[in-house]
Amino acid sequence: MAKKARVVRGLAVVAVLGAWFYGAGYLEAKRIAEPMPSAKLEAEAMPAAARTALLDDVRTLSSPEFEGRKTGSPGNKKAQALIEQRFAALGLQPFGGSFRQPFSFTHHSVKGLLTPGKHYETAYPDATNIVGWQRGIEKPDRYLVISAHYDHLGVRDGKIYHGADDNASGVAVLLAMAAWFKAHPPKHSVIFAAFDAEEQGLQGAKAFVARLPVPKEQVALNLNMDMISHNDQNQIFVAGTYHYPWLKPLVERAAAKSTVRVTAGHDMPQALAGKVEDWTGSSDHGAFHKAGIPFLYFGVEDHADYHASTDTFDRINADFFARVAQMLTGLSVLLDGQLAVIPPAR
Repeated sequence: MAKKARVVRGLAVVAVLGAWFYGAGYLEAKRIAEPMPSAKLEAEAMPAAARTALLDDVRTLSSPEFEGRKTGSPGNKKAQALIEQRFAALGLQPFGGSFRQPFSFTHHSVKGLLTPGKHYETAYPDATNIVGWQRGIEKPDRYLVISAHYDHLGVRDGKIYHGADDNASGVAVLLAMAAWFKAHPPKHSVIFAAFDAEEQGLQGAKAFVARLPVPKEQVALNLNMDMISHNDQNQIFVAGTYHYPWLKPLVERAAAKSTVRVTAGHDMPQALAGKVEDWTGSSDHGAFHKAGIPFLYFGVEDHADYHASTDTFDRINADFFARVAQMLTGLSVLLDGQLAVIPPAR
């Protein structure tokens, strides 16, 4: 009888947990279904030259010449050179003598452990972040870090995984923001970080945060972008406002000037959000959050071309992407204006 009672209690616990998980997921899914108020009429369009440059950057980085930009590959090194050249042309300054910040790591793959012919352990001795910065004209010792990873999956079984949305799109907007701040100098200093090896576990961001080029207490915020050009519902998510609620009003102000449906969510712990995914550690912002540096992350939900060879330039939503880029640039300006009141890193 004692054994039967334990089984009954166990089943009851499972039932309660299941009901909680389902209920929490339902409530969170309902909550994040509501976007922030946005412009009812067409917002100010991105200037034609800026839009052309934005789309050209995605087209170039996701072209066959770059072979999917896998860390350590020739295509990845071509991407490094392109971003480095653009940083120099935009007048950004390196920390030290070079925009390149090399690092090394070893990647361990559970799939490799279980798959014949695959490697469990792979060394990456020459991964490289490309980092530049623009000095603020009023408070140069307070920093906003704008980031996007430039690596992707490379070539698999003879197919190029182009990575147009993931994440040539984020790099293109990072470059567009650098161009904006060149023409409109920021109040605070802005670091532009193109990270390598995100696909291997946020390795570039981890290396950067472990060896910050400025004192940690001077880094106010990370604005990270990963997959921001491909959504058929005109919707993009922002994660981070659950952890840092004082940032939400700034996002709302930027959303109100755009026709893009900006939705806060995907940042609540799984125990509270049920089946709704928590993106707190899903991209490079995770390394900043772990270090106690506030973040805002923008990205779309997964689509059919995510981590597929079909993630090509022709599959992005060009008009949506341009609107997102315009909205994010406006947000970066708002953030620059408010860095002084953002609490310091923990």
